[in-house]
Amino acid sequence: MTTRPALAPNNSLSSRALGAYLGLAVGDALGATVEFMTPREIAAEFGRHREILGAGWLKLKPGQVTDDTTMSLVLGEAILAHGMDARAIAQAFDGWMRAKPVDIGNTVRRGLLRFRRSDEPHGQESEYDAGNGACMRTLPIALATLGAADDEVAWAVKQQAHVTHHNALSDAGTLCVTRMVQMALQQATLAEILHGPVHGLIEQYPAFAFRRKKTISNPGGYIVDTLRCVFEAFFDTGSFEDCLVEAVNRGGDADTTGAIAGMIAGAYYGEDAIPTRWLNCLDDLIERRCRQQAVALLDSSR
Repeated sequence: MTTRPALAPNNSLSSRALGAYLGLAVGDALGATVEFMTPREIAAEFGRHREILGAGWLKLKPGQVTDDTTMSLVLGEAILAHGMDARAIAQAFDGWMRAKPVDIGNTVRRGLLRFRRSDEPHGQESEYDAGNGACMRTLPIALATLGAADDEVAWAVKQQAHVTHHNALSDAGTLCVTRMVQMALQQATLAEILHGPVHGLIEQYPAFAFRRKKTISNPGGYIVDTLRCVFEAFFDTGSFEDCLVEAVNRGGDADTTGAIAGMIAGAYYGEDAIPTRWLNCLDDLIERRCRQQAVALLDSSR
């Protein structure tokens, strides 16, 4: 692990892009420790969980990440090499699964096994695909399509999502998060983000409506519960650290709520808002890949 000096605040676009990618990774690593625990269990063992410790049910090393980050990096590599090509994306995901990742969701596994059998990158729409697996890896899409027209962004979201998750709720939630990240990168205010993509999502699908005072506890992999937790953590806190700590201490699918909250909050607050102690714990190779991809994907959007 590398110890970094404190830096002066930097609110540039590149700082926010780096913040988004590093935020994804540290949120993943922070939440992985308490994944599948209830808030009461977390409180009994940690008090308030706020350090990257590893362990958890996956028995990770401190700073090790899960499928949220590694699938995002694989998606980013495919986009940089082949653009928004669904087959190239599906092949990249399949190669990732063949390499035996530390964790893989059931819907992702099912979608990739379908691709192996059929050679069709996109599956049929399914009520069983309303998980959070497409949303957790959407950051490369947000960076690569920054500044693109809304319909182009929506098309790109579906190109990657439908490899494993072809579902209207998944599509809508993933597109909302993609637009939240893009608005944050472009220095939108919290109110603008809330009244733009988030309220738009809720108007289309009222199930995503969220209330304050921690109404979502122990969220599972259902996209609705995941995003309600993320929305509460992001809009009801005032710093990157507080946002992620709030998200992961809800328990449940905490690596994914942490990763999604991390990419949004990282884009909003910037790289320098990420606690140095968390960056110092992050796996060095993963950090380098996140930094390289953030810059390359941002450059590809120009």
